Amino acid sequence: MKTRIGSPSFTCSRSLRLAALALGSSLVLAGCAGNPPTEQYAVTQSAVNDAVSAGGTEFAAVEMKSAQDKLKQAEIAMHDKKYDQARMLAEQAEWDARVAERKAQAMKAEQSVKDAQKGVQELRQESQRTVQ
Repeated sequence: MKTRIGSPSFTCSRSLRLAALALGSSLVLAGCAGNPPTEQYAVTQSAVNDAVSAGGTEFAAVEMKSAQDKLKQAEIAMHDKKYDQARMLAEQAEWDARVAERKAQAMKAEQSVKDAQKGVQELRQESQRTVQ
């Protein structure tokens, strides 16, 4: 007695459906990878602008240059439709810009502390002169 596993037309139809599903899935994934990272680019541009406003070019020149260079490279990659590379460069540029901003803020705060200490020192010297 022979048992029938499936009709050839059913097996072929099932294979075609699986192939179509696999092809459709890959197209969807490729479509996601093919979108320009415009949102990330805008976030990065904002981070670079914030870092410049915070004094990054003065207090964190190396980090600012890195951020600006990577942002330019990301723009070129977007123009060449290399969206994955553009996204990666934009993310790196964002973090470089944020480091530059924090470093500039820290340097300014340090300078403010030094100025305050100098002011306290001058007040002490002034008060000692008036007592004598």
